[in-house]
Amino acid sequence: MELTTLSIQKPEEINFILGQSHFIKTVEDLHEALVGAVPGIKFGLAFCEASGKCLVRWTGTDPGMIELARQNAMAIGAGHSFILFLGPGFYPINVLNLVKNLPEVCRIYCATANPVQVLIAQTEQGRGILGVVDGFSPQGIEGEEDIAWRKGFLRMIGYKF
Repeated sequence: MELTTLSIQKPEEINFILGQSHFIKTVEDLHEALVGAVPGIKFGLAFCEASGKCLVRWTGTDPGMIELARQNAMAIGAGHSFILFLGPGFYPINVLNLVKNLPEVCRIYCATANPVQVLIAQTEQGRGILGVVDGFSPQGIEGEEDIAWRKGFLRMIGYKF
């Protein structure tokens, strides 16, 4: 077995969800769920098929996000993994429970805009995702000023009142 680390390639501000599912139907079901729940959503989705032709299956509403998804899925190459890139102005918090509640979805590894490294195991059979490194390590404990900033920020962007 060989262990490798792969960095997700994307623009800094773009959010994505990396997960695992168990069925080719994931592609159409995720597409239908996203466009039905968030009017005008811009996204690209790619799914690594783990049997049959073993293709990277894809869909989406935004050509740039679709291409990001296809390129990253092909680079990851882990069976039954999927990667969903959300266009600017769309965030995981608005779709994550929807994605997690699809019957095909087994696991979510991360939902973030942070730099991410995917930890991959390669065997004679194929590839699997062991986990992710999402962002950076903590640099300390937040103080009162940091707490005030966090609370102000969440209210400024409309997530708390």
